[in-house]
Amino acid sequence: MSNSGHGYLHGYSENEQDRLYRQARFLEPMIYEGLPYRRRRKMIEVGSGVGAQTEILLRRFPEMHVTCVEYNEAQIARAGKYLKTMPWTENRYTLVRGDATKLDFEPDTFDSGFICWVLEHVPDPQLVLSELRRVLITGSPVVLSEVLNATFFIDPYSPNTLRYWMAFNDRQIELKGDPFVGAKLGNLLQAVGFREIQTFVRTFHLDNRAPGERAEFIGYWTELLLSGAGELLKAGYVSEDIVEGMKSELARVGRDPNAVFFYSFIQAQARAF
Repeated sequence: MSNSGHGYLHGYSENEQDRLYRQARFLEPMIYEGLPYRRRRKMIEVGSGVGAQTEILLRRFPEMHVTCVEYNEAQIARAGKYLKTMPWTENRYTLVRGDATKLDFEPDTFDSGFICWVLEHVPDPQLVLSELRRVLITGSPVVLSEVLNATFFIDPYSPNTLRYWMAFNDRQIELKGDPFVGAKLGNLLQAVGFREIQTFVRTFHLDNRAPGERAEFIGYWTELLLSGAGELLKAGYVSEDIVEGMKSELARVGRDPNAVFFYSFIQAQARAF
């Protein structure tokens, strides 16, 4: 991630770092199905954070070595501790403190690239992708997974939750992030020279057909929303009443026998040329 201003409003506390591990495992089935990394050996993961995605990559692709680029020192330290606990990661990753807009690698260094939940937090995602393309060998596959926050829907109607969500997005934009970047991935990849670009809409549409999964996901979503509460309160974007109202609404939705949850994110796959 860049060392310039960014839209990461979740913070770097130990609780937030723990949440990232739970999030990665929770969303793993949606993100990793059918990824084009067979026989790839030298991956660069941009914005690797606490190593939550790195562990999954190494577990799913046993021939791969991952170079993890992350700017925040606390995240790097936590990633190092975490990855050391898994025997299958030994000698298969390198943690690098670096700026995603100025990658300290020569051209044609890596044979694959991976970015997950990162471009929403950076002020210039096109520059990040340009740097990624520069360090990839021709033909290398890349996979990007990014948010599209305009798709969020919840029923029963929850006004405090929706006010909080709008404030969440507004604050991210003010911090020079982009909560809608998922919809723009095709344009961004094409602009910097990637080809064979495909985008896939990955959707959670949970209702009475899957009550257990719905309840689990609402719990996950509640944790995600509350991870930004400290920053939003501090910046004056929400009041304590809105936060408490949101908590009550989400608890009610979680118990409602006819609740509906809907959210889509975008995954893009392309090749470097």
